[in-house]
Amino acid sequence: MATEHDVLDLGLADEGRLRIEWADKQMPVLARIRERFEKERPFDGVRIASCLHVTTETANLMRTLSAGGADVALCASNPLSTQDETAAGLVAHYSIPTFAIRGVDEPQYYAHIKAVLDRRPMITMDDGGDLVTMLHQQRRDQLAEIIGGTEETTTGVIRLRSMEANGVLGYPVVAINNADTKHLFDNRYGTGQSAIDGIIRATNVLLAGKTFVVCGYGMCGRGVASRAKGMGADVVVTEVDPTRALEAAMDGFRVLPGRAAASQGDIFVTVTGNKHVLRGDHFELMKDGAILANAGHFDIELDLTTLRSMAGSVRRVRQEVDEFVLGGERRIYVLAEGRLVNLAAAEGHPAAVMDMSFANQALTCEWLVRNAASLETKVYEVPVEIDKEVARLKLETMGVRIDELTDDQKAYLEGWEEGT
Repeated sequence: MATEHDVLDLGLADEGRLRIEWADKQMPVLARIRERFEKERPFDGVRIASCLHVTTETANLMRTLSAGGADVALCASNPLSTQDETAAGLVAHYSIPTFAIRGVDEPQYYAHIKAVLDRRPMITMDDGGDLVTMLHQQRRDQLAEIIGGTEETTTGVIRLRSMEANGVLGYPVVAINNADTKHLFDNRYGTGQSAIDGIIRATNVLLAGKTFVVCGYGMCGRGVASRAKGMGADVVVTEVDPTRALEAAMDGFRVLPGRAAASQGDIFVTVTGNKHVLRGDHFELMKDGAILANAGHFDIELDLTTLRSMAGSVRRVRQEVDEFVLGGERRIYVLAEGRLVNLAAAEGHPAAVMDMSFANQALTCEWLVRNAASLETKVYEVPVEIDKEVARLKLETMGVRIDELTDDQKAYLEGWEEGT
């Protein structure tokens, strides 16, 4: 029986396999976990539905779960983040049901999510919360079959916290995003490098000397700001959180309100997890030639509906660049239709950093299976022991050695009797 799928072209499978293998060489932690899973088979009889960006790194996570015995199916978590050759390779060479095509419209995007849910999963693996939301809104009869789930990104965790607070969350979910070995590295170094990569690939602009506005100074914003500064840009940060704004100022960045930054910026990147971060009152102040990109999960960070209504004309001027001409021939350029610029205009995070994120995913799924009977219906943090194990394995594969506490030091830290 042929593997279920909806991909662009299975003729791309050989290219996809080569790319998956290339990424695998840079993901040694996940490879070690896969070797153990092949022997121990922790997921025998477990069905997993994954809604993630369909990239080479994700492919190696799917291979790892499958090696552990999981019946896993994959769909995309964003219409423009799918690598079509990777999707084809997963189906043709690794027999993993995959439902993902780059550039699908909204009905097809949700049809792909329904396809993986039709397989009656026991574990969900989400990136942004669309799969979990569909389950709770349209598939409530399936909630009782699910033992737990994982969530990859900040935007999805925000949704889950809201569901928990409102008493509607139907099963336990682990916030993978909050693991130290995820958000301190993937969000900061991964987004920092890949967002800049996407902007440069889309535009070929020189960042040096430009005023580069970063909207949001969470871990992703920190990464984008530091990389833009390293490329010679004058970086401005906008924030709503006073602590993060203070940190940005002490990191050496100018901090301004959005409207003040709007009239100064040459390049803008939103990375907040919120909606309409850049909107009409910002667009009307922007200079001719301003470039807008989004590195947050959903395209709603840019109010494109308002921008389109303000524009006298819109045209595609480069592969991932749309030109909006406003009154007086003032032009604003939007990259990748406002979707994740690092995935829509580039290849996403480097495999070496996704190695840690997806190691957390794999080990947390194993933890869910082992602890399903005792888990409450709430949002969990990644267990500390998993987070530390991922860090330990990463250091080991990098050839980095660290110190260990002596017995005397352990006793001192655990006791209270010894004074100064």
